[in-house]
Amino acid sequence: MPKSAKTEFRRTNPVSDPHPLKGIRDRGIKPLSALFGNNHRLYSVVFSNGTNRYLKIYRRLFKTFGPQRWWPADSAFEVMVGAILTQNTNWTGAARALRNLKRAGLLIPRKMLLHRRSLPSLIRTAGYYNLKTERLVNFLKYYVGRYGGRICGFRSVPTQRIRRELLAVKGIGPETADSILLYALQRPVFVVDTYTRRVFTRHHIFSEGLNDNDIRRLFENNLPRGPRIYNEYHALIVRLGKEYCKKNEPLCADCPLRDVYN
Repeated sequence: MPKSAKTEFRRTNPVSDPHPLKGIRDRGIKPLSALFGNNHRLYSVVFSNGTNRYLKIYRRLFKTFGPQRWWPADSAFEVMVGAILTQNTNWTGAARALRNLKRAGLLIPRKMLLHRRSLPSLIRTAGYYNLKTERLVNFLKYYVGRYGGRICGFRSVPTQRIRRELLAVKGIGPETADSILLYALQRPVFVVDTYTRRVFTRHHIFSEGLNDNDIRRLFENNLPRGPRIYNEYHALIVRLGKEYCKKNEPLCADCPLRDVYN
């Protein structure tokens, strides 16, 4: 996943915009029963003093790391391609693959589809290059076939319809679909990934039994709704997961969230 960005195609830039939560107070908490009924064992959304856990953790992470400036790209299409290339790999390899595509002049939907036989060698650094070539081609056939490869037509479609269409493309899962929606199309869809689940279950914010859709709904129903805060929050969670909340040998004693309950 990306480390920093200059998102020239965006209407707003997180680097120069005010803090996404500036002037916003904790919103009312949606009762868990209203979201999920009694089907899941969940932890409370609020701290004992009534503070929204999600907002408090966001503020702590933003204070610790500052703005993350995601997603690094010059166009929405580059974000879409990057979301596929970064599957099951680190951002460094995916970024090198994107640079290769850019140098070859293939970050154009129709042109990339036309020259799809060149893709394996160009995206080799992203890992699983044959599989990712297949997934890119599947996406391109959908994007070019249905929308002519034009972002304007893609952006005009309602969020839930695009999400359903993306998930129907072989090789596009929920995390990739939601990354495209949030980072390429600026839709208010919270991205849930391995880091999200790891950080928030370790801190007992929710239980391990929740599926990704339930986790996404928890974030979306208990944060100010908007792509800017979802963008920043997700990027901050990834930063925390990579530097502190590691899969093996987590640095709990130094974690920025170690005293967030105080």
